[in-house]
Parts: sequence; C-alpha cells; structure tokens
Amino acid sequence: MRENDLSEYAELDLDRTARCGFPEFIYGAGKTAEQIAGIMRKLEQEQLPVLATRVTPEQAQSVLREIPEAEYDPCARTLCIRRWIRPEEGRVAVICAGTSDLPVAREGAVTLELCGYACDLIPDCGVAGIRRLLSKTERLRTADVVIAVAGMEGALPSVVAGLVPVPVIAVPTSVGYGASFQGMAALLAMLNSCASGVTVVNIDNGFGAACAAVRILNSRKGA
Repeated sequence: MRENDLSEYAELDLDRTARCGFPEFIYGAGKTAEQIAGIMRKLEQEQLPVLATRVTPEQAQSVLREIPEAEYDPCARTLCIRRWIRPEEGRVAVICAGTSDLPVAREGAVTLELCGYACDLIPDCGVAGIRRLLSKTERLRTADVVIAVAGMEGALPSVVAGLVPVPVIAVPTSVGYGASFQGMAALLAMLNSCASGVTVVNIDNGFGAACAAVRILNSRKGA
C-alpha cells in the first residue's frame, strides 16, 4: 500500500468541520493499527485535530511506534494529536457518578478538548453521597453545558438537571449489577427523567455526548 493512500479502507469526510463544527474523528474498534495510523496521519496533514476513540492498548502501542507525537489515554481509550486544536469560547462540565464511570467521562472530556473547549471533569459525585454533588453545584451552574455520566439506576442526570439552568446531556453507562442489564436500566431511567429537557445519548457514549455539547456551543456563535 502506498504511503497515506487510504483508498483501500477509508474515504475521509474533510467537509465535516464546516458542516458540524468538529472534524471527522476515528472510531478505533474494528480497525487495524495500520488503518488507524494511516487515517491519523492524513487528518494531521490536513491540519486538523486528530482523535481516535475505543483504541486498545495493543493498537495504541503499534500506532505510537509510527506516530510518536500522538498521546494515548488508557482510561479514555483515546489516541490524539493536539497540534491543530483551535481554542473556542465555552466550558463544559463533565460529571460522573462513580469511579467506574470515569472511562466514559474521560472519553467525553478528551473529545471536548480536541474540539477546543474547556472541560471541567468532576468525578465520583453519585447521588448515594448527595453532599458530594451539592458541593459542586456552583461549578455546574457556571458551565455552558453539563454532561452527566452514570450507571446503576442512572439518577445523576435528573438531580443535576434540577440544579442547573444550562443544557444537560445524560450518558448511561454499562456499570452495575445484573438487573442493570449492561446499561439498559440507566438508559431507560434517563429517557424517563422527570427533569424536563434532559437529552440522552447511547450507552457508554461519552464521545457522542461531547459532540452534542459542541453542537450546542457552536450554535451560540454570533447569536
């Protein structure tokens, strides 16, 4: 395969920044390390921030041999090249219920950083210890958007939405015992939230929540 010739496995959407406000990112699951590296190199040549999600340590090790300037976050399972990040105005608070939810929260936080937005990551503030959440109320209220990440019964986004005036994006995680059904219990609870206006993304989809937050923030430009 010719160097940087992606035609055998990928066709990049280089117009996505103009359409969506963020560039095409890479979903690493199911791709070979060679494919991830090839796409990363091409995006970097286009002077775009580069992010690959759901990257295993084995994939990362291979890619880093080819692209040593890339950064791997083993918690978020992300690979990124930060050279072309363009700072934007706006701040997102990403709060998660428990330490077990942190990988999903970190995925969202890294995505926001690659899109140029400041991120305030607030870990381990589940409703089982409500004082922890209440002590962070001011940080949540001063954010432009809040992403709330939780497994188990998924109560955190409803409580957060009752405390803040800004958009709340809920992320159910697959954390929990048997009756949580790998995140289905949290997903259904969030969809049925009594706090009106909560937006819900797919199970474990911290990346998607971050992209939704970016769209909200981008829509305010020039308003």
